[in-house]
Amino acid sequence: MKRCIPILALALALWAGEEAIAPLGTYTAMERRHWAFQPRKDAPPPSFTDPADKAWVKTPVDAFLLATLKKAGLKPAPAADRATLIRRVAFDLTGLPPTPEEIDAFVRDKSPDAWEKVVDRLLASPHYGEQWGRHWLDVVRFAESDGYEYDMHRPDAWRYRDYVVQSYNDDKPYNEFVKEQLAGDEMDSKNTTDLVASGFNRLGPLRKNAGNQDVASSHNEVLTEMTNIVGASFLGVTVGCARCHDHKFDPFRQSDYYRLQAHFAQTQPNDLVLASKEEQDAWKAKADPVQQEMRRLQSQLRRAPDAEKAKIELQLDALDDKLPPPLASIYSVQDEPKKASPIKVLFHGDYLNPVATVGVRPLGILLPEATPEAPLETEHPRLKLAEWIVDPANPLTARVMVNRIWQDHFGRGLVSTSNDFGRMGTRPSHPELLDWLANRFVEGGWKIKPIHRLILLSSAYRQSSLSPIEKVAIAKDSEDALMWKFSHRRLEAEEIRDAMLAVSGRLNPKAGGPSFMVPIDPELVLMLKRPQYWVATRDKSEYDRRTLYMIYKRNLRLPFVEVFDAPDTLLSCARREQSTHAPQALEMLNGQTSNELAAVFARRLLKERATSAERVDYAWRLAAGRLPTASEKALALKFLAGASDDPARVKEFALAVFNLNAFEYVN
Repeated sequence: MKRCIPILALALALWAGEEAIAPLGTYTAMERRHWAFQPRKDAPPPSFTDPADKAWVKTPVDAFLLATLKKAGLKPAPAADRATLIRRVAFDLTGLPPTPEEIDAFVRDKSPDAWEKVVDRLLASPHYGEQWGRHWLDVVRFAESDGYEYDMHRPDAWRYRDYVVQSYNDDKPYNEFVKEQLAGDEMDSKNTTDLVASGFNRLGPLRKNAGNQDVASSHNEVLTEMTNIVGASFLGVTVGCARCHDHKFDPFRQSDYYRLQAHFAQTQPNDLVLASKEEQDAWKAKADPVQQEMRRLQSQLRRAPDAEKAKIELQLDALDDKLPPPLASIYSVQDEPKKASPIKVLFHGDYLNPVATVGVRPLGILLPEATPEAPLETEHPRLKLAEWIVDPANPLTARVMVNRIWQDHFGRGLVSTSNDFGRMGTRPSHPELLDWLANRFVEGGWKIKPIHRLILLSSAYRQSSLSPIEKVAIAKDSEDALMWKFSHRRLEAEEIRDAMLAVSGRLNPKAGGPSFMVPIDPELVLMLKRPQYWVATRDKSEYDRRTLYMIYKRNLRLPFVEVFDAPDTLLSCARREQSTHAPQALEMLNGQTSNELAAVFARRLLKERATSAERVDYAWRLAAGRLPTASEKALALKFLAGASDDPARVKEFALAVFNLNAFEYVN
């Protein structure tokens, strides 16, 4: 039976001819008509004659939205109060709550540009890059381990994370951001930043097997990862679905897929150790015997009875102290033309069944008819791909990125399927607005922060999450796609943990550098299929850093972040879902993280406020950005009555505050 498939592939090739199996491609008018493949339009913002409408339109964004609302017979919600607004935008731009002092300053500021000053201050904060860089890391499925059975650690992958954070803080033009990631090494093989950026090409999971590893199969998987993420992250299309056959819904031929893949044929891993050969040899001489003994003990630990595990763990800790500090390195790629193997269309995507050889070319549907291929030996093939992606005439790239920005402000994109602008994705709720924003993005030098300002200074963003026409509006637009109110959202896993650290006063603001590992239940490690690397960072102050700097390990997501919908880093995460289920409440009430930080929060309340009433008010202001309501305060004081100075009772109160909707949600 195994002989049948290659024979069939050969027969098809001989019968049809190679060009029929892998044609340069012709596309029907219908295929080219899909909205996402059309050039961007530039309709002017609608105008209004009604004074109330004119007053509501603060930026052109409002004009597009208001016109659609009026057409649907709806109207926007009133403006949110100032305390709600500053908490909303602080979490939105920095992932951290505003301090009571920042809230008071904004509430008291009656100048006409008060809101603009808040937005600009937060955009200039170094925490902005941490928050918005995290969104990008979701899209590109960043992790610091390989995944699969061995899940080997990638010691210096954190440098890519820091590159992304710094790029956002610097407001690096998006077209440069794309080129550096796809082809930084081709642009400048001596530039450290470019080399780190091109580690993007190695972010995907990597299967490593012992003994009988099939090199051709593994290399094919690597090329598949490199190709698929280009479609998902930069172009917002499911091009990976054309790996085994022509795409079932979108005009992507299977041959197109492999022509896109051919841009990576020369790409090879490149781990650049930032040390001399003498330093490397000295490090290896010290580390090898220690690592060998650690591997032996880790294997022994898995089989040891419970009574002996503690002793083995102490031995591992002692060995960890003997390891020399790791040598700094860059996790990057480089072109090696001599190692480039021919790229062929694979029958059913099976690397054992190649059908026809193809050259280098981007997606045919976005090119003029019968655009020729380039040879596999083309110089700087990834840079050429990147330049095509960020060509202002490319209809997808700018649309996809401004849609991501919109989504991360409102919880839903103008195209709700932000990784799929194809036929199976949703159509834009406001196509003219999407194109208008994309055009401003390109004209503005691909800068992201001006797009933030256009959105954040709008009346639409400042709407309340409560609407007086709620029932009527839900009947017409249950998903709030037309933006008749601001949709409240639950904080994401990292935001909840970071907010608890900030509110308790224990947040360590240290930015960048190697990721930290927190102590975890050893059973979590032992549950993994094979011995895994997990050694808690010895400097305990590291545990109080932002969650962004906690190691992202593919096979071991910590219970706290997993239960609050942190993404699976095996795949690109276009948008984090928000589930609500009992384990979340159990984690917040009984989990180690929440209980430890509640105790710290309690000590802060006891130290900084003298009476129960003051502590209750202060706790709400820190955690919820407002004072408690009369009923909330009465319940809290009743709980604290007779035990207002008891640390254990105040700790339980602090834990209850962490479990409030007012803490976990942004309105």
